Amino acid sequence: MAMFEQMRANVGKLLKGIDRYNPENLATLERYVETQAKENAYDLEANLAVLKLYQFNPAFFQTTVTAQILLKALTNLPHTDFTLCKCMIDQAHQEERPIRQILYLGDLLETCHFQAFWQALDENMDLLEGITGFEDSVRKFICHVVGITYQHIDRWLLAEMLGDLTGSRTLWLAVLTGMFSESKTELQRNSHTGCHGLLVRDVMVS
Repeated sequence: MAMFEQMRANVGKLLKGIDRYNPENLATLERYVETQAKENAYDLEANLAVLKLYQFNPAFFQTTVTAQILLKALTNLPHTDFTLCKCMIDQAHQEERPIRQILYLGDLLETCHFQAFWQALDENMDLLEGITGFEDSVRKFICHVVGITYQHIDRWLLAEMLGDLTGSRTLWLAVLTGMFSESKTELQRNSHTGCHGLLVRDVMVS
């Protein structure tokens, strides 16, 4: 993370200057994207600058870097980062692998087809090479959606939505998100969220 913070400061200065869209800065920005992926960090402004440079300079387009940007945007759901990034990629590149597969995964997440998402991801795990923390970030998003959608949910269904996690890991993740509080037999939505109580039945592992 120390490397990320150092690069973030340097890139921040670069993006504020007149050279924001200077193609000579692409190499620096692309390395920054790779650092975000490895260190589980995120900088939307810098990533959008990369995509804008690709728009201005089509010959410099890098499929691998674009794929990393899209995957990082998915880790920031429910914010609209993924849609913003997608709109900056021309249709021809959207049809390329692995961008096509990532856009499909994003569509499944945005439409809450969570079980189908995990099945599709399992068939394309090579997409996550070099991406740290992707799956847990997605699971936190799913917990968020479940928390505002369900008043109660069976443990097996929640575990399935989270990618067939074990009972203990399902409990850990739900508590980690801060959306639920732990009791002996159930998960209860924390009252400060202002949402209806959510009970996860049969959560605890004997």
